[in-house]
Amino acid sequence: MGVDLRQIVAGILTITMFVMLGQMLHRDYFDAVQEKVEGDAHDIEFHGSKVAVVEDGLVRVSEGIKGPWMRDSHELKPCWSISSSDEAVSSKGYVTFSLTNGPEYHISQITDAVMVAKHLGATLVLPDIRGSKPGDEMNFEDIYDVDKFVKSLESVVKVVKKLPSHVSLRDIAIVKIPTRVAEDYIKEHIDPIFKSKGNIRVTTYFPSVNLRKSSLDGETDPVSCLAMFGSLELQPGVSDLVESMIQRLKKLGGRFVAIDLRVEVLEKKNCRETGAVGSKTCYNAQEIALFLRKLGFESDTTIYLTQPRWESRLNILKDIFPKTFTKEVIMPASKKSKYLELENSEYENVIDFYISSRSDVFVPAIPGLFYANTVGKRIALGKPQVLVPADISGTSGLSTDYISPYISKKNHLAYSCFC
Repeated sequence: MGVDLRQIVAGILTITMFVMLGQMLHRDYFDAVQEKVEGDAHDIEFHGSKVAVVEDGLVRVSEGIKGPWMRDSHELKPCWSISSSDEAVSSKGYVTFSLTNGPEYHISQITDAVMVAKHLGATLVLPDIRGSKPGDEMNFEDIYDVDKFVKSLESVVKVVKKLPSHVSLRDIAIVKIPTRVAEDYIKEHIDPIFKSKGNIRVTTYFPSVNLRKSSLDGETDPVSCLAMFGSLELQPGVSDLVESMIQRLKKLGGRFVAIDLRVEVLEKKNCRETGAVGSKTCYNAQEIALFLRKLGFESDTTIYLTQPRWESRLNILKDIFPKTFTKEVIMPASKKSKYLELENSEYENVIDFYISSRSDVFVPAIPGLFYANTVGKRIALGKPQVLVPADISGTSGLSTDYISPYISKKNHLAYSCFC
C-alpha cells in the first residue's frame, strides 16, 4: 500500500499546531492568578506559555554578551496627572490600616487605602507593618521613607503619623474592601459607613492577585497610579543595604538572575501539570535549572534566590550553576545581626522584592502577587526580561519565547500608568 506524502505532511502540521497551542495556553495560564482561599498568599495558581511573537522593539537581545541576556529598555515616565478634582479635601474623619504579608501586598494595600481616603475626603493615618506571627509588628519608618510617602501624596490626601488621642477605637468601623477598589464601590459600600461612624479601618482582601489591565476597568485612576508607583520608597538604611547586595551580585558576574524560589512555599503547593504542554503551576530547583540551561545561560551565571536559607533540595541548582546564592551569603556581615535575626522577617521579604525588581533577569518559580508586582516595578524601570518557566521540549529554546505575557502583551496595569 502506497504512502500519501500529503497525508504525512498534514499529520506533521497538525501535531505541530497542537504543540504550539498548548505552549500558548501554558503562558496564559501562568498569569491568570486566582486565589482559591481569600487572603491566602500561597493558595494560588498562575499561567504561562511560550510566546510566539514578541512585540517589535519591546525586547532586544544584547549583542556581544555571553548568554541569552537582553538589553534594558528606556525607563518609562509617569503619564498620570493630578487634576484639580483630585486634590485633597480636608475632613474630620480618619482612615486607618495595616500593611501585612510582605512588600508585594503592601503596594496593593497602600493603593486601596489611599483610594478610600481620597474618595471619602478623609485623612489617612500612617500604617504599621505586621508580620505573619502574632505580636510581630514594625513601624512604617522601619522599612519605608515616611517623608517621601507623605510628600508624594500631599496633593491628593492628607497623611498623619498617628491617630489623634481623642479618637476612640470604639468609634472606628472595620471595613473589608476588595483589592483594586473603585470609586463606585467606595461610594456605594463604604461612604455610608464612614458617614455613620466618622472613622474607619480598612482591610484589603484579594479575590484575585491578577494585575492585568481590563477593558472593564476604563481609564486607570491617576490617584491609584500615584499611590501604587509613586508613594513607596525604602528608607535610606534599607535602600543602601539592597544597593550593596545588588552591586556585590554584579561584581560576581556582571549580570545576575533573580529567582523567586522558596522551598517552604513549594512544600505547601501541589506543583501539578496544568493540562497545557510543558506547563505546571510551580517549578522546583531542578526544573528551573534545566529551564535556564536550555535557554542558554552559562554555568558561570550568577543567580540570587529568594529562599531564606540554603536547603539541600537546592543543591541541584548549585551543581548546574555554582554561583547561586541566598541572601545570607550576599549580605554584608555587619548587617546580618539586624536584617537576618529573624527568619522570614519583613526585612528579608523586602530585600527579596527589591532585588528581584532590579535584577537583569527575573524568573518567578512560584505564582502570585510577588510575581505580578515585581513585574510592575520592572516595567517602570525598563527591565523587561521576566522569563516564565516551562518544560522545554528538546535541548534548547529562545529566551524571547518565554517573556512574561504581562510584558509581551503589554497587559499589565503598569502600562496604564507609564508611557
